Amino acid sequence: MSWLHRLKSLVVDPPPELVFEVSPQGIAWSRTREPRAEWAPLEPGVIDVSPLEDNIRRPEAFAAAVRAVAGNGEGRGRRRAALVLPDYCARVTVLDFDSFPAAAEEQQQLVRFRVKRVVPFDIDNAVVACWPQPRTDGTKRVDVVTAVVNMDVAAHYEAPFRAAGLHCGFVTLSALAALALAPEEDLGGANLRVFVKLSGGALAVSLIDGSSLRLYRCVQVGEHALEEATSVLATTLAYAEDELAARVQAMEVCGLGPGERGWMERWRGEFGLPVCGVRSRFGAPGPANAGLYGYLESLEVS
Repeated sequence: MSWLHRLKSLVVDPPPELVFEVSPQGIAWSRTREPRAEWAPLEPGVIDVSPLEDNIRRPEAFAAAVRAVAGNGEGRGRRRAALVLPDYCARVTVLDFDSFPAAAEEQQQLVRFRVKRVVPFDIDNAVVACWPQPRTDGTKRVDVVTAVVNMDVAAHYEAPFRAAGLHCGFVTLSALAALALAPEEDLGGANLRVFVKLSGGALAVSLIDGSSLRLYRCVQVGEHALEEATSVLATTLAYAEDELAARVQAMEVCGLGPGERGWMERWRGEFGLPVCGVRSRFGAPGPANAGLYGYLESLEVS
């Protein structure tokens, strides 16, 4: 059971009617009943992903695209939807605590205090969500997955959906939702693994221990993307050995583009690990729809 599946208590039953994934390339979307992914492209420059400032550079064009896939909201009650945002628009970290309170207000206070010095924007103007992951080593220590997004960034993504009569009650990031995708190959029950997702110039790397997220990094890569990604992976594997006293057993990849096979061969040889892609029953996961497919997979097994 993946990390995302353990968060289903955050989604009321029955699931939302619709799910949308937004990226600079377009909007991928599907109904949650009898899923079939659809695609609406966006022109270049409509969205420019950043954690610091408004990502919607051409609001009218974005609003028109949302209306085209969701309707204009007239003559209907407010419908429920899930919204999957680009990875680089938020900051995700895994915080460790000796103990973690049960009260949501106390959780928020602790988490905001810990992350305020490491996020590149004002924590008082941020949306913060956290999910505790108790350790399985017999201690009371808790790892808390924490997602932080600038409030203005989140609001401008959601506004056209609200105008179209949708209530986005579940909002997540593409790379986190994609953790529900299954590997293309049998990894022999690998417990400690790395999930690598590339979307545009944003590289998201997740270190998964069983069903828990232990480390998450999202960085921008440029002209030498393969070399930069390899360096990020090397430090991730070193972290696993140093902090978890274990070696990563497998690697899953998504969205690497036309050179994917070459990247996989490079990492197999350099790190001595099985490396494979991911799959979905609903279509081929790629850089702009992996979160959509992962979310749909999580609903199927919830």
